[in-house]
Amino acid sequence: MRDSGRIVRVALYAALIVYGIIAFIPFLWMLVNSFQSEGDTFRLPPSFVPTLIVDGTPFSNYVTVWNERNFLRYFINSTFVATMASIGQLFTCSLAGYAFGRLEFPGRRLIFVAILGTMFVPVEVTIIPEFLLMRGLGWLDTYLPLIVPSFLVGTLGTLLMTETFRSMPKELEEAAIVDGAGLFRIYYSVMLPNAKPALAALFVIAFITNWDELLRPVLYITDPDLRTLPQGLMTFVSQYEASWKLLMTGAVISTLPLILVYLSAQRHIVQNFMGSGIKG
Repeated sequence: MRDSGRIVRVALYAALIVYGIIAFIPFLWMLVNSFQSEGDTFRLPPSFVPTLIVDGTPFSNYVTVWNERNFLRYFINSTFVATMASIGQLFTCSLAGYAFGRLEFPGRRLIFVAILGTMFVPVEVTIIPEFLLMRGLGWLDTYLPLIVPSFLVGTLGTLLMTETFRSMPKELEEAAIVDGAGLFRIYYSVMLPNAKPALAALFVIAFITNWDELLRPVLYITDPDLRTLPQGLMTFVSQYEASWKLLMTGAVISTLPLILVYLSAQRHIVQNFMGSGIKG
């Protein structure tokens, strides 16, 4: 029995390693092509040798993208939009999760089910009335249409925070009530500190979602100085041609912040999904 369990474990790890290698190959190809010239991208057979490093000009593509294609401005814009939208989701989803997970009020289950039902409604269904609303508010060519919808609508985050708060022991809440704490004081001083793993996971999910958002920026942003990184990547592809080396370089720049955000919160995310937090 012990040997069979060991074989299963080895087979599982081997399968995961193979899957990891397969998943990493596209990123490796993108990274290598960011250090190659235009003609090397479609060389047959494919080459994983970064020719620009061999030629002594390794970062020429990055300099071109960063300085000549205004990617520094796009990077700042995307960072601002994704950060503000993610922080907004932390606030609204944690408040909603605390209400649904710890409080009793009429219609709680019905409202919660209605909110979860919005997960099955595609964005494309609501984007036209949303656009008309944003135009009526005079928010076109501003960041408000990119931040406010994500700020106010966080179905997955509400579900995550509801289950997190619901799993916390009642003794924490009862002790705070004995000390004279009100509802908001309990939420801020007791519940939130014990929900850090879930908050970190929610921030990463919201940040990645808003960082990669393309539909809303295309609809609402026409000012070149307000463009986000996904819009910037579109400038490398036209109707008749595409600058693949610059597109790969821009994609690497766009991907690195997501990796850094995940790595910075990795410990809390693993703790949250492995269920090692406080359980009731």
